[in-house]
Amino acid sequence: MSQWVNRLYPPPFETLPLHGLYLNLRLHELGTPRQPFVYANFLSSLDGRIALEKPNGDAYLPKRLTTANDFRLFLELEAQADCLITHGGYLRSLHSGKLGNILQIGLREESADLVQWRVEQGLNPQPTIVVASASLNFTLPDSIREQGQTCLIATGQNADPAKVDEWRQQGHEVIFAGKDRWVEGGPLVDALGERGLRSLYLIAGPDMLETMLRDGKLGRLFQTITHQLMGGHAFRTISPGAEYGPVGHLKLLSLYYDPSSPDNSGQWFAQFDAKPHFSENSHQNVYFPSS
Repeated sequence: MSQWVNRLYPPPFETLPLHGLYLNLRLHELGTPRQPFVYANFLSSLDGRIALEKPNGDAYLPKRLTTANDFRLFLELEAQADCLITHGGYLRSLHSGKLGNILQIGLREESADLVQWRVEQGLNPQPTIVVASASLNFTLPDSIREQGQTCLIATGQNADPAKVDEWRQQGHEVIFAGKDRWVEGGPLVDALGERGLRSLYLIAGPDMLETMLRDGKLGRLFQTITHQLMGGHAFRTISPGAEYGPVGHLKLLSLYYDPSSPDNSGQWFAQFDAKPHFSENSHQNVYFPSS
């Protein structure tokens, strides 16, 4: 698998190393506690599948959709985050063994450099974890405690008081960020900024992406698009809800081509400005140095 990618946009065309491609964006410097920088990342096929569904309705990520190069860039985005925003559904799947653990950085030899990079940037070795959940019914993995990560629980105002007390008794701060039971993007970002968190990486799926986008809080969207048609009668997509309208208009900031994976069919690494009409910094931190 090649460790080089081709820049297609912005011009000029150039071949660049994969490692460091997203670190060079320095996303951790774009936010402030008053206005945290929020970014998300998705992996999809050409026909828009981010996951397929089993007959019982459970979603799963086909292995043929994932690649080592995409995962490296996923980790480079994690490395720039003050906090990772995940959700209860992921933690339930993690606890049942259906999904792997992506809540820590640098625990594998091939990504150990990212912990050192974080320390050099003045970041904590591991990011804070934020769990968004309406039900508050999930189990935290031991790795969060073992790595010394702060874990905040976010829920809505009408969450089960008994569940709220249970998490508080375990030593976790509970943030109310929504009028009903569901977490809303605007209140959550504001609350995390009040706690000094500046760069927020969404790894919580389409629902969290939607509320962040509709509330005007999403700054960047990263998307890896593998050059394959997956098909499947039941599947998940990046935007399964109601029409977005103008709020869904994004502006391409960069596009890279990886010809080697998966299986030499190729994939694109795209970066979009989620606020193209009113972002003063839309075109900053776009060009990557060639070395």
